[in-house]
Amino acid sequence: MELLNILVAAVAAFAVGSVWYMKLAEPWMEASGVPRGPDGQPEGGMNPKIFALGFVLQLIVAGMMSHVFRMSGITSLGAGLVSGIGVGLFFISPWIALNNMYAMRPFKLTLIDGGYATLACGIMGLVLALF
Repeated sequence: MELLNILVAAVAAFAVGSVWYMKLAEPWMEASGVPRGPDGQPEGGMNPKIFALGFVLQLIVAGMMSHVFRMSGITSLGAGLVSGIGVGLFFISPWIALNNMYAMRPFKLTLIDGGYATLACGIMGLVLALF
């Protein structure tokens, strides 16, 4: 059952990411400096391998969050949500900020990517505490 819970948490976070980045595609492409073709889309399109690897990485995050939650006794929905938001806001987002700072990328990119990390981890935490 635990593996199914981790899978559902990763799927939920991945789905939220698809909506997040569809809504913020234009500002994200501008801030990240993704080269675009004449049609305004990323040059060369998006390789499906990127999405597959992205999902695998989210599975890893969900698996580790599940482990930490079990070790910490996090079982209520509120605690799962708050703990997930905490992971995204205080672990993942600062690391994103650090990478973007050294790469001299705009702070706007950190806000977009860190915002997604916080939201996705909150959703993961909620799902992990649900089952």
